[in-house]
Formats: sequence, structure tokens, C-alpha cells
Amino acid sequence: MLTQQSGSGPDAIEGALAADRLGAPSVVYFVLSAAAPLTVVAGVVTTAYAVTGITGLPIAFLAVGAVLALFSVGYVAMGRRIANAGAFYAYVTRGLGRPSGIAAAWIALIAYNALQVGLYGAFGAATVPLVQQWAGLSVPWWVLALVSWLLVAVLGLMRVDVNGRLLAVLLTAEVAVILLFDAADLLNPAGGAISMAALSPGELLAPGAGALLVIATTGFVGFESSVVFSEESRDPRRTVPAATYASVGIIAVLYALSSWALTVAAGPGDVVRLAREGQAETIFILAEGHLGGTVVEIARVLFVTSLLAAMISFHNTTARYFFALGRERVLPGAFGRTGPRTGAPKVGSLTQSALGVIVIVIFASLGLDPLVNLFFYGGTFGGFGILLLITATSVSVIAYFARDPGAESRWRRVVAPVIATFALATMVILALANFSTLLGVPPESPLRWILPSIYAVAVVLGLLWALVLRSGRPAVYERIGMGARAVTATPSAHGGRR
Repeated sequence: MLTQQSGSGPDAIEGALAADRLGAPSVVYFVLSAAAPLTVVAGVVTTAYAVTGITGLPIAFLAVGAVLALFSVGYVAMGRRIANAGAFYAYVTRGLGRPSGIAAAWIALIAYNALQVGLYGAFGAATVPLVQQWAGLSVPWWVLALVSWLLVAVLGLMRVDVNGRLLAVLLTAEVAVILLFDAADLLNPAGGAISMAALSPGELLAPGAGALLVIATTGFVGFESSVVFSEESRDPRRTVPAATYASVGIIAVLYALSSWALTVAAGPGDVVRLAREGQAETIFILAEGHLGGTVVEIARVLFVTSLLAAMISFHNTTARYFFALGRERVLPGAFGRTGPRTGAPKVGSLTQSALGVIVIVIFASLGLDPLVNLFFYGGTFGGFGILLLITATSVSVIAYFARDPGAESRWRRVVAPVIATFALATMVILALANFSTLLGVPPESPLRWILPSIYAVAVVLGLLWALVLRSGRPAVYERIGMGARAVTATPSAHGGRR
């Protein structure tokens, strides 16, 4: 049994994130920046058309949005009782027990680091032609990646609201460009008529449509991070639900609209061919004919800033996972320290930055493709990890409310979570069955099983580490999942399972 701490010592001060700094709009900016709208519209959407040859992506975005909205019902209901920067880690701990919580934490660290570090490859590759065009210089991708790495590393040590204001500016600009492109596409339909074919629910029954659902899911990665910032939010009981529902709704509508508008401008029968020919340039090629070269050049710059905004958002999320685990001594206690003036998780932030620069150096030294090997593989791998976490969290919500229903309605604690869990589990199965397609590699490629197996290994190691803590460091084991109370409260306040 732990003793009550005063909370007045340096550990208590350093073990707390800065509270009351983020309102609902700021949290939404963090979430949508992680979703990287222009990156998804220019990269993920066109790649999906090119790889699958299926035009039902718009309806797939709406379907996945509906599933995640159902998931959010139980997610935010549980969030009203739990404010923890560890988010998935804390939820799984409280629902399925401490060993499962640590396993989820290992998956989260791997997935978010893969997503964040992978973006350096895309940033470097996307910035090279701009520097060549403007300055006439041929600069290696890794030099530009290191420039963005330095900026993200510095911002990660600053106050969270400073990051929020920067993301607000970048995100507003890129969403405005996306909507301008959508309007131009819809006002200039191929053949002179607007086709609704891509929005037909029947598209979800086409052969291979399961891959579309998985691809659409990657577009939503980041929506769950509203809970990560709950400890730094003003009135998290209201801020987190508002930010979560707003984010899911905005992402679903924006991506469905943009992917549909692309089929309208290109023509449902030609969009796949154009996507295969133009790849990420497809939306810029179509827009240039409607809006002119100046607007398109601005959009190319915003594509780069979209990647930067996503880097900042994922960096902050990853640093807070390190912090949450360090505060509870699941990781070394140093990770649970924050900056005395900024309230930022400094050790977690520095660790994430160190991992980033190591990966950039390794990929540059080996001469690997920054887009395919770093960005595409990293994003697909990380997105699958987030899907696993969302599914586990959905199961945890059901288990949590089965033990302690409180005043929550049956819809919030049973019906919506059960439907969401079934749908999410189906997506996991589809992802595993189509992993070679998701990576764009032959079915016999070892990558199709090596990458998913990393998460299986992480689960085993997490469970083993939980057993080590339970037998060798019982006081630490009792703190798991307690969040801020791990510093100031006794473990008897913990409502989770052993």
C-alpha cells in the first residue's frame, strides 16, 4: 500500500502537465493536424484509387466515420471519469487490467513513433523540388528533414498552447485550399455532369472494398488524441467530448467531399487511370487547369506545412505517452518530468526527438527511399497499430462499464460500444488479410507478416514486464493507470482491475 504524498515536492510539480491551457478549438486543431488533411487528400486518397482500382473511397470515409462516432460514444463517456495523458494506455488498464494496459502502452509508443518519424521522409521528399525550383539548389532529402526535425524538437519543449496557435494557422490555411480545390472540381465536372456513383453504398460491396475501409481508417488517425490532452484542457468533461465528436465529423465530411470531388473532376471511369499516372500530383494537376499556377504553388507549400503540422501534433502525443508511463514509473521516472516554466513533458519530448534523428540518419546512410520506405511503410504500420489500440479500447469500454455502470445510459455503456467493437474487429481482420495490398508489396513479401508481428512481440513483452512489476515492484504496479494520482494518491483510489 502506498502512502499519501503531500504533492508539494519537486516530483509532484515536475510530474504534472500544465492545466487549463487548451480549449476545445485548440484540441480540435491538434487532432486535425495529426489527421493532416492536405496530406491525406493529396497522398492517401490518390494512392487508394491507384492501388485498389475502386472508386468507393468517399462512401468508405463516411462508413468509417460512422463506426468511429459509435466508438466515441463509449470513449468519451469513459473519458468523463478518466483524465490521463496516456489515453489508450489508461483506458485499457482500467477496462482490461494492468498487464493489458502496459501491452497497449508498448503498442502506442511504437505506432505513434512510426507515424511521427515517417513524416520526416515525406517532408524531405516534398520539399526537395520546392528548394530546387526557388533556389536552384539540389539538396538531399535528409538535410531538409533535419531542418524540420530541429523545428519540431524546439516546439516540443515549449508551452502546449504555443504549439496549438501555430497549428491553428497552418490547419486553417490547408483546409481553405482543400475546399477551394473541391469547389473547382465540382464546378468543372468531367463530361459536364456531376456523378454520384462514388457515394453509392453499393461500392462497399465491390470486390476488394475491404481494403478501402482500412485505407479510410488511416485518414482518421489522430482523432483519438483529444483524450491525450485532457489534463491540459479547460473543463475536460466538456472539452474532450466536444473535440472528439467535432473531429470525427469534420474529418469524415472533408475527406468524403474531397475524394468524391476528385472523381467528379476526373470522371468515375478515369479517376483510377489519372491517379496511377499523376499519383500525389493528381489533385494539383486538376487544380492547375481550373485555378491557375499561382494557387497551385501555394497549395504545394501548404502540402509541406501540412506534413509539418502533423509532425508537431504526433510529437506532442508521443511525448505525453512517454510522460504518462514515466509518471507511474512503468518507464524510468525521468520520463515523468515536465519543464518548470512550460509544463511540457521535456524528457519524453527529447526522447522522441532523439529517435527521430537516429531514424533519419539510418535511412540516409542506407540510401533508402524516404517516401516508400520511411513515410509509406511507417504510416501504414503506425496506422494499423492505432486501429489495434482503438479496437482494444472499445472492448475496454464494455468491460469498464460492466463493472461500474454509474449513471451512464445503456446506449453509451453497452449498445454503441458493442456495435463499434464488432465493426472495428472486422476492420482488423480485413487489414491483416490485405496487408500486402496496404503496403503495395507482393503477397509473398515477408513484410506482410514481419510488420504486424512487431505488435504481437510488443504485447508479449508488455505482459511480461507487467508480471515483473507485480512481483518485484508491487508499489509501482499498483500505480499503473492512476494518472496524476500516481504522484499524490494511494492506489486504493484506483478503480481498475489487477
